[in-house]
Parts: sequence; C-alpha cells; structure tokens
Amino acid sequence: MINKDEKFMEVAIKMALQARKDGNEPFGAILVKNNEIVMYGENKINSNCDPTHHAEIGLIRTYCSENNIFNLSEYTLYTSCEPCVMCTGAMVWSNLGKIVYSVSHDQLAKIAGSNIMISCKEVIEKSPNKPAIVEQVLNEEGLKVFEGYTFSN
Repeated sequence: MINKDEKFMEVAIKMALQARKDGNEPFGAILVKNNEIVMYGENKINSNCDPTHHAEIGLIRTYCSENNIFNLSEYTLYTSCEPCVMCTGAMVWSNLGKIVYSVSHDQLAKIAGSNIMISCKEVIEKSPNKPAIVEQVLNEEGLKVFEGYTFSN
C-alpha cells in the first residue's frame, strides 16, 4: 500500500520530468498543507534565465508572495532531490515544517559531478529553524529522472 509521502513524491518526480521536458534541469517540488497540494514547482533556470530558480526556492517565493505569508511551519515540501544549500536556506527562513526528498546529494554527485554538496541536514543543524527531514522516498523512481540526462557546466 502506498503511503502519503510516496503519493506526494510521485507528483514531485512528475514535476522533475516536466522541468526536464521544458528544457530545464530535472528537479521538481510540491508544497503540501493538510494533505493537499497547494503549490507546484519545477526548476526553471533555463526558461527564466535565472540560475537561482530551483524548484524549491521558486515554489517558496511564489507561494509566500501570492499568499502574503512568511511562516510555512504547517507545510511539507516534497522534492525530487535533496535540496541544495540555497534552497535549504529558503526552507529554514520560511520556517518550513518538513522536507521530504527522493534522491540524495551523494547520489546526485555521482550523476552530475561534484558541486556544493553540503547536505540539507548540515545546513539545518546550524540553523535556528529545524524542519523535519524524511530521506530517499521513492529513491529508485527519483533516480530514473536522471537516466540519459547530461548536466551542463
């Protein structure tokens, strides 16, 4: 039987596939409150010519701005890949309640090559707000998103 984290992660992974189809890097995210999806996000770095428009931070910016809120403590963010330092910082500053991800940074480093590979746990450990973390949900499905994909430098 599929649990709710798996159900929502399926949607985040679909968003990653959509980002890839749209010519962006293959990362997707969704924001959930009270078991309902309230916002969808996908990587749009190429579409928007914005190197900071990762799925997670784009979703947080848009949702908070459109809803005039700063506090996401009652929300869970599902993301196809472990959030980077920048996105984890946005999650901390928005006081996000919970992060659920599929592919880990270590797995991504093997696929994409090394980058700023600091785990979201390391960022959160040193932060004033500490979202709960659930790791590697639907990991095999998350890894499939990267099959045949080449990262540009």
